[in-house]
Amino acid sequence: MQRVLVIGSGGSGKSTLAARIAARTGLPLIHLDQLYWRSGWVATPANEWTRNVQELAARASWVMDGNYGGTLDLRLAACDMVVFLDVPRLRCLWRVLWRWMRHRGRSRPDMAPGCTERLDMEFVRWIWTYPQRRRPGVLAKVAATGKPLTILRSSADVDRFVSSLERTH
Repeated sequence: MQRVLVIGSGGSGKSTLAARIAARTGLPLIHLDQLYWRSGWVATPANEWTRNVQELAARASWVMDGNYGGTLDLRLAACDMVVFLDVPRLRCLWRVLWRWMRHRGRSRPDMAPGCTERLDMEFVRWIWTYPQRRRPGVLAKVAATGKPLTILRSSADVDRFVSSLERTH
């Protein structure tokens, strides 16, 4: 296991889990949010973003978290394992609200500098509809790759998973 992809709904705990996996295994950590967003929440242009993700995915080892459906196929092709956080949407919404309260007015550690924490209805709606709108397609894409998939639904699942990992670097 040299390339671990962590995906799931907003607020599911992707960045936190990816950091825990990286700390436990010694694999390099890549937070896609830090690389996609530029100061002031300016998105990286699509062609440039695709090139960036291709370069990141080609690295020998990593733990990568983030959704970004437009590059999911690239990341799935490169990874050795997929970890899908299948957390109830109310918990995701609570975590996003808590994150907003904790980091309001500043950038959080897993976000690009100059992107102060925000919470808007579009993001809330995306989280709320994720189980019906996004989850089936994401899981179908993962299944089509034949890559090992670990689905984690609770904090206890996450703790057991992280504890099971061996240091590789």
